[in-house]
Amino acid sequence: QVQLVESGGGLVQAGGSLRLSCAFFGHTYGMGWFRQAPGKEREFVAHINWSGATTYYADSVKGRFTISRDNAKNTVYLQMNSLKPEDTAVYYCAAGAVARDNPNHYDWWGQGTQVTVSS
Repeated sequence: QVQLVESGGGLVQAGGSLRLSCAFFGHTYGMGWFRQAPGKEREFVAHINWSGATTYYADSVKGRFTISRDNAKNTVYLQMNSLKPEDTAVYYCAAGAVARDNPNHYDWWGQGTQVTVSS
Protein backbone atom coordinates (compact mmCIF):
# COMPACT_ATOMS: atom_id res chain seq x y z
CA GLN A 1 0.00 0.00 0.00
CA VAL A 2 1.26 3.46 -0.95
CA GLN A 3 -0.09 6.82 0.20
CA LEU A 4 0.57 9.98 -1.81
CA VAL A 5 0.13 13.60 -0.74
CA GLU A 6 0.63 16.46 -3.21
CA SER A 7 1.43 20.07 -2.31
CA GLY A 8 2.73 23.24 -3.93
CA GLY A 9 -0.10 24.23 -6.23
CA GLY A 10 -1.36 27.78 -6.49
CA LEU A 11 -1.97 30.79 -8.70
CA VAL A 12 0.84 32.11 -10.87
CA GLN A 13 1.13 34.48 -13.82
CA ALA A 14 2.04 33.22 -17.27
CA GLY A 15 5.79 32.83 -17.58
CA GLY A 16 6.16 32.10 -13.88
CA SER A 17 7.24 28.96 -12.03
CA LEU A 18 5.88 26.56 -9.45
CA ARG A 19 7.28 23.45 -7.82
CA LEU A 20 4.92 20.64 -6.90
CA SER A 21 5.84 18.04 -4.31
CA CYS A 22 4.45 14.56 -3.78
CA ALA A 23 5.23 12.85 -0.49
CA PHE A 24 4.95 9.07 -0.74
CA PHE A 25 4.58 6.60 2.09
CA GLY A 26 5.18 2.93 1.46
CA HIS A 27 7.19 1.04 -1.11
CA THR A 28 9.35 2.92 -3.65
CA TYR A 29 7.86 2.74 -7.15
CA GLY A 30 8.05 4.58 -10.42
CA MET A 31 6.10 7.82 -10.10
CA GLY A 32 4.13 9.91 -12.53
CA TRP A 33 2.50 13.31 -12.69
CA PHE A 34 -0.80 13.77 -14.50
CA ARG A 35 -3.14 16.71 -14.87
CA GLN A 36 -6.81 17.20 -15.58
CA ALA A 37 -8.43 20.41 -16.75
CA PRO A 38 -12.20 20.98 -16.48
CA GLY A 39 -14.07 19.03 -19.14
CA LYS A 40 -10.94 17.22 -20.32
CA GLU A 41 -9.48 13.76 -19.79
CA ARG A 42 -6.62 13.14 -17.42
CA GLU A 43 -3.37 13.84 -19.26
CA PHE A 44 0.11 12.41 -18.71
CA VAL A 45 2.76 14.99 -17.78
CA ALA A 46 5.94 13.23 -16.64
CA HIS A 47 7.32 9.97 -15.23
CA ILE A 48 10.40 9.04 -13.23
CA ASN A 49 11.56 5.52 -12.46
CA TRP A 50 12.09 4.27 -8.90
CA SER A 51 15.76 5.27 -8.72
CA GLY A 52 15.47 8.59 -10.54
CA ALA A 53 17.77 7.47 -13.35
CA THR A 54 15.15 7.62 -16.09
CA THR A 55 12.60 10.33 -16.89
CA TYR A 56 9.97 10.72 -19.58
CA TYR A 57 7.85 13.76 -20.54
CA ALA A 58 4.82 14.67 -22.55
CA ASP A 59 5.71 16.75 -25.59
CA SER A 60 3.58 19.61 -24.28
CA VAL A 61 5.85 20.11 -21.24
CA LYS A 62 9.23 18.96 -22.54
CA GLY A 63 11.88 21.62 -21.90
CA ARG A 64 9.69 23.47 -19.39
CA PHE A 65 8.96 20.90 -16.67
CA THR A 66 11.43 18.74 -14.75
CA ILE A 67 10.55 15.70 -12.66
CA SER A 68 12.93 14.58 -9.92
CA ARG A 69 12.88 12.57 -6.72
CA ASP A 70 14.64 12.31 -3.37
CA ASN A 71 14.01 8.84 -1.99
CA ALA A 72 15.72 9.74 1.28
CA LYS A 73 12.94 12.31 1.78
CA ASN A 74 10.24 10.10 0.20
CA THR A 75 9.35 12.94 -2.16
CA VAL A 76 8.91 13.42 -5.90
CA TYR A 77 9.00 16.91 -7.40
CA LEU A 78 7.68 18.58 -10.51
CA GLN A 79 9.45 21.84 -11.29
CA MET A 80 7.30 23.84 -13.71
CA ASN A 81 8.84 26.79 -15.52
CA SER A 82 7.57 29.09 -18.27
CA LEU A 83 4.02 28.30 -17.29
CA LYS A 84 1.21 28.93 -19.75
CA PRO A 85 -2.53 29.42 -19.17
CA GLU A 86 -3.11 26.03 -20.84
CA ASP A 87 -1.14 24.41 -18.00
CA THR A 88 -4.05 25.23 -15.69
CA ALA A 89 -5.38 21.98 -14.21
CA VAL A 90 -5.53 19.81 -11.14
CA TYR A 91 -2.20 17.99 -10.92
CA TYR A 92 -2.03 14.47 -9.54
CA CYS A 93 0.91 12.27 -8.63
CA ALA A 94 0.62 8.52 -9.01
CA ALA A 95 2.69 5.43 -8.24
CA GLY A 96 2.96 2.15 -10.09
CA ALA A 97 5.43 -0.69 -10.54
CA VAL A 98 5.22 -0.96 -14.34
CA ALA A 99 3.57 2.31 -15.31
CA ARG A 100 4.80 5.14 -17.52
CA ASP A 101 2.36 7.31 -19.49
CA ASN A 102 -0.82 5.21 -19.26
CA PRO A 103 -2.91 6.24 -16.22
CA ASN A 104 -4.55 2.78 -16.15
CA HIS A 105 -1.17 1.27 -15.23
CA TYR A 106 -0.89 3.23 -11.98
CA ASP A 107 -2.06 1.67 -8.75
CA TRP A 108 -2.10 4.60 -6.30
CA TRP A 109 -3.09 8.25 -6.69
CA GLY A 110 -2.86 11.40 -4.63
CA GLN A 111 -5.76 13.77 -4.01
CA GLY A 112 -4.54 16.41 -6.47
CA THR A 113 -3.40 20.02 -6.20
CA GLN A 114 -4.77 22.94 -8.23
CA VAL A 115 -2.47 24.92 -10.51
CA THR A 116 -3.89 28.06 -12.08
CA VAL A 117 -1.92 30.13 -14.58
CA SER A 118 -3.30 33.58 -15.35
CA SER A 119 -2.67 35.35 -18.66
